[in-house]
Amino acid sequence: MSNTSFNGQTAIITGAGEGIGFEIARQLAQQGANVLLNDIDPQKAADAVSKIDQESGNCLSLPGDAGDLTVIQSMVDTAVEHFGELNIVIANAGITTFHDFFTYPQEKFQQLVHVNLQGTFFLVQAAARQMRKQDKGGRIVLTSSVTGHQSHQYLVAYGMTKAAVEMLARGLVFELSPYQITVNAVAPGANITERTLLDDPNYAEVWKKLTPIGRAASPADIANAALFLVSPHARHINGQTLVVDGGWSTISPGPDLEGMV
Repeated sequence: MSNTSFNGQTAIITGAGEGIGFEIARQLAQQGANVLLNDIDPQKAADAVSKIDQESGNCLSLPGDAGDLTVIQSMVDTAVEHFGELNIVIANAGITTFHDFFTYPQEKFQQLVHVNLQGTFFLVQAAARQMRKQDKGGRIVLTSSVTGHQSHQYLVAYGMTKAAVEMLARGLVFELSPYQITVNAVAPGANITERTLLDDPNYAEVWKKLTPIGRAASPADIANAALFLVSPHARHINGQTLVVDGGWSTISPGPDLEGMV
């Protein structure tokens, strides 16, 4: 894709202060999109916007809880007020909680559902309403995970939410296709981000050995897949999940998670 593939289009990306979300926002801006970048951490959001603006251009910060319906509607309204319309949404915000199933606390479960499910569902709803009003179609991508496909120790609740996100993409085909709005998901495997390295400084080395292709993904690997799905090249792909895991889910070797809970 050229560096103007998304020229003039407007995109919202949640959870984009760092990692995969940031790289998606950066690449979209580089390729001509107007980007509204969300993160729950105001400083991370501001720093991310500053980096993107130094490289390419039109990026706005809208920090806040991506699971909060007021914040969600504000993102959509701000995109339209500043840029005229909304064309692309990447529902990327999510949290991960490692915990034994038998002792998993209700508070953690509710936090997980608030961001991963409520945030995703209602962002898509608000965005789709705007896209339907515009009558120009639209592209929506949801961030899932290979843990929505394969069993992973201590990630039962997290994997459940990611499987639900993929069902949302499939279920919305019936609802949104008449308006030329496509909805797909990306399911990353192990990927090297600030957060995963904070959880485990040896993350890259561990997953190098466990991933058939010989390395964990970079944020750019996932961003490339997401940009394909929101591009004209993917206009006939709808309700699908693209797994980006270097082949891990075909054999599914697990890491040693002692000490993670």
